[in-house]
Amino acid sequence: MTTNSTTLTSSDVNKTYVVGITGASGSIYGVKLIEVLLSLGFTVHIIISNAGWRVIKEELHWQTSDREAVLAENFSNLPGSYQYHPVADIGASIASGSFRVDGMIIMPCSMGTLSSIAQGASENLMTRAADVMMKEGRALVLVPRETPLHAIHLENMLKLSRLGVKMIPAMPAFYFGPKTIDDLVAFLVGKVLDSIHIDHSLFTRWGGQP
Repeated sequence: MTTNSTTLTSSDVNKTYVVGITGASGSIYGVKLIEVLLSLGFTVHIIISNAGWRVIKEELHWQTSDREAVLAENFSNLPGSYQYHPVADIGASIASGSFRVDGMIIMPCSMGTLSSIAQGASENLMTRAADVMMKEGRALVLVPRETPLHAIHLENMLKLSRLGVKMIPAMPAFYFGPKTIDDLVAFLVGKVLDSIHIDHSLFTRWGGQP
């Protein structure tokens, strides 16, 4: 996978983010996000649900029998650092509000995970880490991927949005002239980076801005 060029500013140095990948379709989005954040030299804490690993295997054809090894194969050559946390490890560092991070992105976010977060049900590390972001007033971005949406999905998203959680549905745009699927993926990752104020050049903005 090739990362588009990005711009790193001095104020961004040493930032730390949590990235979650759930069992919704679109695992490539989360993988690309991790790749870009590491390419920028950031620290990334990775959580992947069991269903998320299943989707990664099906969609990206990764050999997930050795999870640590497949992450190292794909991410260890990038300048940033990462730490993988099993989703059942409720005692991990990122489960505590005293552990400082700059924000969390769940990309893609299944409706089951979104519902648990909306109800405050910290049943695993993914939902506990999200709950920590909310209680500490830190950035939490969810990238829901489901269609069609019924009323419960919409009500849960509205509830979280009113609490300050940013919703960036996996809805790629076409005004920038995408040529490949990678272009569409990069666009959505770029929109996530915009939402947490990280400079990048993953797509051309309306009006020709990089």
